[in-house]
Amino acid sequence: MTSDTAPRAQRGRPAAAPPPWQRRLRRFGYVGRPHTDVRDRLVPPYAEPDVRLFALLGVGPAAAARMARWIGWIGPLLVALFAGLLRFWRLGSPDDVIFDETYYAKDAWSLLEFGYETNWPKDANDRILDGTIPTSDSPAYVVHPPVGKWVIGIGEKLFGMEPFGWRFMVALLGTLSVLMICRIGRRLFRSTFLGCVAGVLLAVDGLHFVMSRTALLDLVLMFFIVAAFGCLLVDRDTARARLADALPVGPDGYARPDAAVAERLRLGLRPWRIGAGVCLGLACATKWNGLYVLAAFGLMTVAWDVGARRVAGARHTYRAVARRDLPWAFASTVPVAIAVYIASWTGWFANSGTYSDQKGWQHSGYFRHWAESPKPGGGGYSDNGPFAWLLNPLRSLWHYETEVYKFHVGLDDPHIYQSNPWSWLVQSRPVSYFYESPKPGESGCPASETEKCAREVLALGTPLLWWAACCALVYLLFRWALRRDWRAGAILCGVAAGYLPWFLYQDRTIFNFYAVVFVPFLCLAVAMLVGALLGPPGATETRRAVGAVGAGTLVLLILWNFIYFFPIYTGQTIPVEDWRGRMWLDTWI
Repeated sequence: MTSDTAPRAQRGRPAAAPPPWQRRLRRFGYVGRPHTDVRDRLVPPYAEPDVRLFALLGVGPAAAARMARWIGWIGPLLVALFAGLLRFWRLGSPDDVIFDETYYAKDAWSLLEFGYETNWPKDANDRILDGTIPTSDSPAYVVHPPVGKWVIGIGEKLFGMEPFGWRFMVALLGTLSVLMICRIGRRLFRSTFLGCVAGVLLAVDGLHFVMSRTALLDLVLMFFIVAAFGCLLVDRDTARARLADALPVGPDGYARPDAAVAERLRLGLRPWRIGAGVCLGLACATKWNGLYVLAAFGLMTVAWDVGARRVAGARHTYRAVARRDLPWAFASTVPVAIAVYIASWTGWFANSGTYSDQKGWQHSGYFRHWAESPKPGGGGYSDNGPFAWLLNPLRSLWHYETEVYKFHVGLDDPHIYQSNPWSWLVQSRPVSYFYESPKPGESGCPASETEKCAREVLALGTPLLWWAACCALVYLLFRWALRRDWRAGAILCGVAAGYLPWFLYQDRTIFNFYAVVFVPFLCLAVAMLVGALLGPPGATETRRAVGAVGAGTLVLLILWNFIYFFPIYTGQTIPVEDWRGRMWLDTWI
């Protein structure tokens, strides 16, 4: 026994001798079940590439060891570079205000100028594209929190009020989300290769690609959700490592389960879970559907604590988690998220404006002084006590949010591109963000009287990827329900949190592009399916070869599918017959 394991061994019970029947059978060649180190069950090791692979390339032993360690970052960074080149290529095209950019690009500029959203004239889009910014400090009624618009505003601050400027930060977050999925996949599957597969799939998903090149809020929401998921994964490994280090070690060097340690150990400060709370607060402060993710991820991280203490040997697992983990899990997520959400309204709070008897409150955000306004139309009550500076703005914000909630639940105006969530997984009704029919000789259309052309930006997920994801979700349901595979459960939790709540609002006007929130988890699901196709490490050579062919064919077909639809993701001018050839379903038109 080594000196560093001796103290832990002394705290544990001595290893039990094998029963007599096992000792008698050993003379006939019986081999008992191998000892398992609980530490490896709590924190499985990574399947890093063999150093000998680098030695075959003529790399020295020391450099080969370093490369084997760095490959966990080199691969994801290369995938992210590939995704970034795709997303920033001709980012300013179309040179127009497309789809809901008409709201969020202008709201972002208002936040930069005034700290709150303002009204714009009807011809604002044309004047902005001509180089004139017709600003006004008249407050506007908006129905989404400000964080996503602040993010868009950073790009406008850096590059100006023009298409590249308002799309820059969204493209950057889209690229970073690919990097995060590579690293998340690596930690989830303990395989850099499968992590990079998940990242490549996300890089070539058409919906994620188009949303990364459009100044809408949903991609920003997706980024914070993925960041929160990554934080919780790191927290899971860190907490389980602390449990593993506290377990007693037997004479054979293996850690053993210990009920006392598993039930009484306090895991201390968990900063990664607080980081997840911050990210979830930012998600809710981008769009309200982040609230469902906050609830789902909160339950998921507590379930992970239950599993960790059970593996470590706890007999009364739920009681131990309720005492040691649940209060801190709640405090690290819900109050933190609420604080971040309220802080996101700082610009609205800070710009209190001016008051006059003739015009009332001016130069302040919408409903900013509702609590101080006499009825009708106001709160009819003003707290003049020592905390009026705090309570009145909070009452006004609460009223604003209740009005926004009424708007959201009552939104049922028909829209040509609205869709039902039942259709999202098969991408049957994508949204066209931009479409025009260039005249011959214009915008790259050949100068021919017989040639007709089309330009479109279609928010369509790469069809083969999404259809493969449908199969992958079935596989993951099997793995989670019948094999208790926590990785499958984690991915399914991400999909469910972003997808299932929309079934509560089927009468509301909703769109297919809302699905971008859970597309990273679909890519993780397909990557896990690819891993299953490749086969387990102990599989025969034939099995592995057949699996590699099948998995490789699937990934290559998805790559080809993305390339095929690339012109209608980027608004390129193509012959109208080529455009029609890409409309595989009538509902795509």
